[in-house]
Amino acid sequence: MSTEFKNHNLIDDATVDGIRIEHIPVFDPTGTAVEGLHATRIVLDNPKQYNSYTTKMVKGVILGMREASNDRACVAVVFTGEGNKAFCTGGNTAEYAEYYAGRPGEYRQYMRLFNDMVTAILHCDKPVICRVNGMRIAGGQEIGMACDFTLAQDLALFGQAGPKHGSAPDGGSTDFLPLFVGIEHAMDSCTLCETWSAHKANRLGLVTQIVPALKVDGAFVPNPMAITDRWIDDAGQIVYGEMKSGEARAAAKAVLKSGTVDLSLLDAAVDKKITALAMTMPGCLSKTVESVRKHKLAHWDKNRETNRAWLGLNMMTEGRAGFRAFHEGSRACREPDFLLVRRRLAEGAVWGEELTNEVLAKAHGKA
Repeated sequence: MSTEFKNHNLIDDATVDGIRIEHIPVFDPTGTAVEGLHATRIVLDNPKQYNSYTTKMVKGVILGMREASNDRACVAVVFTGEGNKAFCTGGNTAEYAEYYAGRPGEYRQYMRLFNDMVTAILHCDKPVICRVNGMRIAGGQEIGMACDFTLAQDLALFGQAGPKHGSAPDGGSTDFLPLFVGIEHAMDSCTLCETWSAHKANRLGLVTQIVPALKVDGAFVPNPMAITDRWIDDAGQIVYGEMKSGEARAAAKAVLKSGTVDLSLLDAAVDKKITALAMTMPGCLSKTVESVRKHKLAHWDKNRETNRAWLGLNMMTEGRAGFRAFHEGSRACREPDFLLVRRRLAEGAVWGEELTNEVLAKAHGKA
């Protein structure tokens, strides 16, 4: 007997510019596609801007996660980005600089949407796999950490942008990152905004699995830019998975340039994870996922509203200068003059158009 199901989606058509929602096969342990089941792939499709999300795209992710939750044939969600350069580099800096900078009320409303996007991931009724096809930076890191599993190609980079670009990583990183890597590593990442190689992220517990993506002469090789094994550096310190420097870096770049990026191993790893999830009882799987997520939600639910208010107000001061510097600056410099900011504030200057333009001079090539 067929059942006429109720429709619990918020809208009938979740199509939004910059977001693709696709169904992909679920395979049984023998590799055969299972009839009547699929996984839902939600794709950030803005590769020209490294899959940074616009306001419209944020809405699309919310709708996509909700649609996948209500899809009775969906086994899991795969959240990823278009291409092989970036999963996501956070919010769209053009939109931030040209519209939200200097408009705290508008940015506060935007952050309501952003918070709802993170919550939609954490509340999704299906396990969510973050397929990291490239850089996972800033807000991209935050929405990635909201997912249940992270599978990454090993050329990917992970990191924050916060204080370097006039903000704080309060869209999830200050809540989630300490749970993954501990307070000290989280503090280092959130404050200094230095990127981690996929190998370092894997060692610290930020990701579930990494796989090679670089093919040289037809064979997959590990990321040549990262030290994949433990070694002792010139200062006698043990180093794991750090980025190479000096002559070693130049040689690694040459290897990187000689190869091509192939994400087939990443897709195979994602398929294998979906199969493993499918080979469980669905209700028990959902309850287990929800229970483990509570550790993230305990911090997220406690802090997200006060963080939203602060982030809105910050768009009148440091956020306004930082996002404009990144958007308006050249490749040589996308940062405001940090030391000048500190000096002027210590002298008693107040934030306004005059101080903003003064600290932007470096990014504009006038300092």
